[in-house]
Amino acid sequence: MAQPVNPLAEVGKSKKGKRLSPKEFFRKCREQKELLWMTIPFLIWLFIFKYLPLTGWTMAFQNFRPALSTFEQEWVGFEHFQFLFKDARFLEILRNTLAMSFINLILGFVTAIALAILLNEIRNLAFKRVVQTISYMPHFLSWVVVAGLVATALSIEDGIINTLLVGVGIIDEPIVWLGVGKYFWGIIGASDVWKNVGWNSIIYLAAITSIDQEQYEAAEIDGATRLQKIRYITLPGIRPVFIILLIMNIGYVLESGFEAQYLLMNPLNRDFAENLDIFVLRYGISMANFSLATAAGMFKTVVSIIFLFTANKIAGKLGESRLF
Repeated sequence: MAQPVNPLAEVGKSKKGKRLSPKEFFRKCREQKELLWMTIPFLIWLFIFKYLPLTGWTMAFQNFRPALSTFEQEWVGFEHFQFLFKDARFLEILRNTLAMSFINLILGFVTAIALAILLNEIRNLAFKRVVQTISYMPHFLSWVVVAGLVATALSIEDGIINTLLVGVGIIDEPIVWLGVGKYFWGIIGASDVWKNVGWNSIIYLAAITSIDQEQYEAAEIDGATRLQKIRYITLPGIRPVFIILLIMNIGYVLESGFEAQYLLMNPLNRDFAENLDIFVLRYGISMANFSLATAAGMFKTVVSIIFLFTANKIAGKLGESRLF
């Protein structure tokens, strides 16, 4: 059976399959100069809103006071970073962030790929469009609305989850889901899946449609079942896209979210709900400790960059598609 073509593997390569030399690269740039000119507004936006604010990282090495000028600030070196790594609460917050990130990462990939494959197997076009529309719609809801729906669904009084579980005999009495910390990570993971699975499946559906249909026809002639075609054609065909998205998501492993955790957090589940973004907000705004908040944010960014480059390098070593 023919192997699926990997379109992403050809990025940055010449027709002979070799990587472009600097001379060939600049020739390509000249040929596509119109497209490069179109990127200039974006690059300006990127520089102003993403790179210029990095000058604020100096606050992580100071006891920053807003009333003082840059030259009047007290420099303390790595004192704030040392405090972070010695603070037991920060280590708990780091644990929460990593746990929720990996739960969202695993559930997000598994459910999106599964939904894309199931939608691709639907032969009734009208039914397929209805399912796609229903699965996409939650993505456009604000997390404020979603958090309200989740809290209502998990209510101990008339929440649908407790009513259903008590009704079928799985539990004897309603559970205060948002009042038990150990349930919080699962609630966040399930909420994120419900909200984003339809949207996340779009790119996998696009990848599936790019697979050569002759492979499916050849498999049909060979007597392959649907499951065999999914295993030997569909999954290998979307693997390059999966690897690229995995690399990008690993770069956001310390970005476990903010709105969902902030809106569903309460004093009973706070030990499991608070993550790095909420920690930065609490210290930077509520306590006006700008230096410590900046140090935490700087740590998150640096670790994310390291994860991104490491994942990209490992993918290249394994012969898979790379982001760059």
